[in-house]
Amino acid sequence: MRSTKIVATIGPASRDPAVLERMIAVGMDVARLNFAHGAPEQHAEAVERVRAAAERVGREVAVLQDIPGPKLRIGPVAGDVVTLEAGSSVVLTAERVTGDAHRLPIAWPGFADLVERDDVVYLADGAIRLRVRDSRDGDVEAAVEVGGTVASRQGLNLPNVTMSLPAVSDDDLRLIDAGVQMGVDLMALSFIRRGADLEPVRQRLAEHDSDIPLIAKIEKPQAAANADEIVEAADGIMVARGDLGIELPIEEVPLVQKRLLHVAGQRAKPSITATQMLESMVNSTRPTRAEVADVANAIFDGTDAVMLSQETAIGHNPVEAVEMMAAIATSTERDLPYWRMLTERGLRGGDDPAAIAFGAVGAVYQLGLKALVCPTLTGKTARLISSHRPQVPTLALSPRIETVRRCAIYWGVRGELNEEPDDTTALLDVCAAAAKRLGLADAGDKIGITAGLPVGRAGGTNLFKVQVVE
Repeated sequence: MRSTKIVATIGPASRDPAVLERMIAVGMDVARLNFAHGAPEQHAEAVERVRAAAERVGREVAVLQDIPGPKLRIGPVAGDVVTLEAGSSVVLTAERVTGDAHRLPIAWPGFADLVERDDVVYLADGAIRLRVRDSRDGDVEAAVEVGGTVASRQGLNLPNVTMSLPAVSDDDLRLIDAGVQMGVDLMALSFIRRGADLEPVRQRLAEHDSDIPLIAKIEKPQAAANADEIVEAADGIMVARGDLGIELPIEEVPLVQKRLLHVAGQRAKPSITATQMLESMVNSTRPTRAEVADVANAIFDGTDAVMLSQETAIGHNPVEAVEMMAAIATSTERDLPYWRMLTERGLRGGDDPAAIAFGAVGAVYQLGLKALVCPTLTGKTARLISSHRPQVPTLALSPRIETVRRCAIYWGVRGELNEEPDDTTALLDVCAAAAKRLGLADAGDKIGITAGLPVGRAGGTNLFKVQVVE
């Protein structure tokens, strides 16, 4: 069983039900919906398609809603895509127009006040470079130094310019409402700068009586500097290297990535590594050797999941991209330093579930356990076990379908829907039977089971049992 999880972005190349089925069959664990593009109605339809495809394949797949957040963006452009030629000029305007190669709308009224002559403006994750020539009457004239194609609602970066954008806009809150209505399993919040930025979203979810986990996207220098408090406040992080590589000197990004994954691992919070992981597979059937090494190194650094963006959203080979990502992960996991990961990752201190999770993973190596099984209401115990990177599968049994799907982001964890018996002995028997039924252990094998007494109480893991499968 592959342990590293695969997040794949759904777009025009992957919306077809047959393509979704194949992506799930070859390894997609989480379907990402980028709410910076498309209408909520389109995303609601995509959620339904993902659910239906997952049911046909027989695997639960989580849906990740990616909220745009406080970022400067261009507005709509004619045909959704426009090409800027190197050596040409383009006007960036606050007017609400449909953009073309000569005039692009910017969805921020004060944009002209932010820039000065000779400032650099980046579009399309840094692929396009503009140089400011003049600014007047709300318009900014810029020379296209490096050309390329831009799409509607793509981001715009101003390195070294500090902006006072709200942490969560009214538009973001409306999208959060829509995501709750659609039944998404995870929410990623863009351009988080500090832990407090998550509070408005927590409050909004509380109004819906929702406990959807929040993934903080780290893509600003301020966020990287405040990594400890953000990881503490969030339910997980995404290392979004596209904007991070523009806002920071690009040579620093690998070190920042390693530090962020380390901080997340220390606090037993799941992490996603994203942006250009197999970028060449947008057009090619094979990745470059450097891309393969990049994915493998992220797994060695402790990422829970690796993410595909354009590769599956608009690429020519979405299924093959997922299949390749799964193959790289499977190969890399054979050589991970599991014992070191056990001792260097995860929570320490006086928390019963954390101590039991640490002991359970240690028992894998001391007793030769074939699997770990944890009945869970919220997924917390599965997350704690996952953080120590056991070299065997972890089976999370939960009566809540939401918890089963959320486990799709945890390294090495397989979630299964299962009603929890009221009796402890019956619970242990159910766990052993589930491990055998799913092919994780055979008769005579030893497995480890975590549980909480009394049975059925959330957050009460206080028992570890070694069980022989009958």
